[in-house]
Parts: sequence; structure tokens; C-alpha cells
Amino acid sequence: MIFMATKPPTRPKVPPAKPSRDEGGSVVLERRTLRTEPPRMYQVLMLNDDYTPMEFVVVVLQEFFSKDREAATQIMLKIHLDGKGVCGIFSRDVAATKVEQVLDAAHKAGHPLQCVFEPVE
Repeated sequence: MIFMATKPPTRPKVPPAKPSRDEGGSVVLERRTLRTEPPRMYQVLMLNDDYTPMEFVVVVLQEFFSKDREAATQIMLKIHLDGKGVCGIFSRDVAATKVEQVLDAAHKAGHPLQCVFEPVE
């Protein structure tokens, strides 16, 4: 079975080239380079509560954010003392996935741990 496209493929739009003249009088088009911006980054924040054990927070940081025990403990103390702490900085999709993983693990363990992500400014 042969499938055929209903529309011919379209080319991406390129900004118009700037015409200039060379020494011979002919028109030469200069190609403009397209500049793409890097993707916006998001920080994953874990929020403090009075019920989730500190050890569970450390384990979550080690498991989902690949922190060693010392770094995870430092982040956990920052969360405990400041009310929130940055677990990592990721692209939007990865940050959303990390938040879902943390919330799912907390729910399964019966803890009210909250985790959110926001754009890095």
C-alpha cells in the first residue's frame, strides 16, 4: 500500500535576505542567520510542612534529584528552615516530571509533601 501526502512539504520561513551590490554591479543576497533562544529553565522547589519526616525528604532528593547524602541533607535543612528549597534546575518538561515523581512518592508513602516548579529569573 502506498501513501501519498496531500500537501507538498513546506519550507521553514527564512527572514528576507538583504540585497547588496558587488563590484561588478550584480545583486548579491546576504543570508541572515537565525538565532534561536535557549529553552527557558525552571527550578523545582520543595515546600516545608510539619508532617513529612526529614529522612523521607532526604531519600526523595537522593532518588529523584541524584543528590549525595550530604547535599540532600543541606537542601532538606534549607527547606525546613526557610520554608522552601531548590532541588534542581531543569527544562520545563523535566521539571514537571520531577514534580510528579515527588508528589506520587509522597502520596504513596502517606506524606503531604508538596513540590512545585517555577521559571528561573
